[in-house]
Order: sequence, then C-alpha cells, then structure tokens
Amino acid sequence: MQNSYSETSLKQFFTEIYNIIKESNNNIVEIWCHPSEIPFFKNINNFELSDFIEKFEFIYLKRGNYTHYIVINKILFILESIKFLQFDIKRISEILDYTGFEKLIKEILSKNDYRTVKNFRFSDKSNFKSKTSQKNYEIDVIGIHSKYILIIDAKQWRRKDTFSSLNRAANLQLRRVLALKQNPEVFSNLILNLLDPNVSVIKYLPFILIPIMVTIEDNSIKINDNQIPLVSIYEFNSFLQELTQNLHYFKTIQINKVSVQKKL
Repeated sequence: MQNSYSETSLKQFFTEIYNIIKESNNNIVEIWCHPSEIPFFKNINNFELSDFIEKFEFIYLKRGNYTHYIVINKILFILESIKFLQFDIKRISEILDYTGFEKLIKEILSKNDYRTVKNFRFSDKSNFKSKTSQKNYEIDVIGIHSKYILIIDAKQWRRKDTFSSLNRAANLQLRRVLALKQNPEVFSNLILNLLDPNVSVIKYLPFILIPIMVTIEDNSIKINDNQIPLVSIYEFNSFLQELTQNLHYFKTIQINKVSVQKKL
C-alpha cells in the first residue's frame, strides 16, 4: 500500500493528521483542511497527493471554492492510525465526543462482520415496567453476528470512576436487556431490521443477548457483580474476536422464539 514510503515517514504523516484533529471540536467527525496545512504534503505534487490519499480509507480530496480540500474522517482515522502511532486507541478516541465514541464502537463492530444499529429506542409494553418504573429505554449500540447480539452501553468514563458507579451502570444495562426480552414485538422488529431478510430466522435460534459496557479507559474491574463485561475501547476488538471462547464468563439472556414477518 505504501511501498514508496518508510514507516517513519508514515508515522510522521499520521502524527501531523492527529495534531490537526486534536485541535478541532470533539463533536465534529469530518475535518476539512487545505493540503498546505499538512507539512507531509509540502513537496508532493497534485498527482502524487491524489495517488497517496487513495491508499487510505480515512482521508479524501474534495473540491470547493475552486481548490481541493483534504477531508479527514476521525472515526476511520482512529482505526487506521493504530498501526503507525504509539498511542493506544483509548488516547486517540479522546478526540471524539460521546456521539463519536458510539460511532467508533459501531465501526469496530462492522469491521468484525456485525450488523449494527445505534441509539435504539423502545417503549416498554410489558409488565416488566412495573418493576423498573421506566417506560422508555435507549440502547447506545446493538451489534448482531450470527446468533450473538451485543447490547452495548457506551461510557466515556475515566479510571477515577468508582466500581459502584460502573457496577450500577452495568446493572441498568442488564435491565434494558431484560426489558427488551419482555417486549417480543420490539425484539422481532429489531431482528427484522438487522438480519438479512433472505435468511430464515430459525437458522439463528436461540438468540444470545449479551449486555456489555464499553468504556474509554481500561479499568481494573473487568466484570461486574452480575457478570456484565466492562470492556475498554482498547480491548474491544480482541473482546469481539474472543467472544465465543469467553462467553461462559458473561451474563447472557437467551431468546428461543421470535415471530418475524418479512417486509413486503
């Protein structure tokens, strides 16, 4: 991909991009800048610039006001930069706000072949709401791969947060999953939107729902008192790749029957 560039020069390139991004507002996912703002491009002509940029997913050229601008996608930059920067993904992800952090989680899921949905909201129409005094729920990110469904709560919390805070938040996530199970129509519609409509749902049964918290920093506590995993964003990719081997350590909710009608 970058045959004509050394590892040192590519590290320089990614560092310069990082320095531009970290000065931007955290709530902006795409950054626009002129090529002259990136020292790495100082001695590169337009043809070489275009050819170089095409090698990366996170950056592209866009014409505006009679000149070309560099457009940088923060989410994709984070995922590509890990190969070249000494920073871990936790440090780099600090350039994102809460919404961007959710998008980063969603992107990592997608790269691991999960179908995803973000900010899934539903109203509790079961008797379960009398136990929780909560009528409406929101789940930050949901990812499904085969029969496994991750129900994710995204937290930009720091190490200073106490175990009791993390534990309580994880138990609330478990409650959302139980509420989802108690609302079969809601769950069926979720499955309909996430799965390939040409594949029979029966193939995946039983569905295994796994409540999980993803945090921006690593914590000494990896699991709460109800076996809800607490995973740092730095460890999230390996967590996904090792999920089936470690599933017996985690709290899971099983759904054996789903009534799903295909869209017309």
